[in-house]
Amino acid sequence: MNSSATSDLYRDITDFARTTPSWFQHLAELWTEAGLLLFGALFIAVWWYARPAGPRAVAVAVLAPLATAVAYVCSELTKSALTEERPCRAVAGAGASLIPCPPVGDWSFPSNHATIAGAAAITLVLARPVLACLTVPMALLMAFSRVFVGVHYPHDVAVGLVFGGVVATFVVLAAARPVGALVMTMRTSGSGSARLLAGPGQVRTADHAGVPERV
Repeated sequence: MNSSATSDLYRDITDFARTTPSWFQHLAELWTEAGLLLFGALFIAVWWYARPAGPRAVAVAVLAPLATAVAYVCSELTKSALTEERPCRAVAGAGASLIPCPPVGDWSFPSNHATIAGAAAITLVLARPVLACLTVPMALLMAFSRVFVGVHYPHDVAVGLVFGGVVATFVVLAAARPVGALVMTMRTSGSGSARLLAGPGQVRTADHAGVPERV
């Protein structure tokens, strides 16, 4: 990947970062990792919220973190194949990054953080569309923070966001039906842990004896 096109933008952003107050710099450093934890908490909340719903809703909620993990693995494989050096070492005239530059061999393109953020944001929206107003800004801020602290080029995070979103969406859409069928099986299982994971379902109709069915 030719990084020269965004080297100037990288320098502009990192130069601006060093003019900001120290508390703001620390906040940006914290957000690059804390955002991942917040996405993790949202995965759990969305799954719990979906448990009383239909099997497809539960399937999408369960697949959201799994699809994000698949996107991360694909990103890591791509990084290893392309071996783009980090801008904190490669960009001439750039100041020191706000956090330690990752070691040689921890490649730059695409950004794993941005890939995870893009994948998490989109899959959470697929599970709960109302979350778009929260997860999309979270993903964009996390991606930008990786440039702000000096460890990624702008194109690393831009491609990472799109890459993560596309891969994770494909995984969710491809697996939703079989996982939904598995959820139905788990709901009728004698295993308490299986029923806990799949949820009780929702009352849909009554059978011929007047007993409500759960879906």
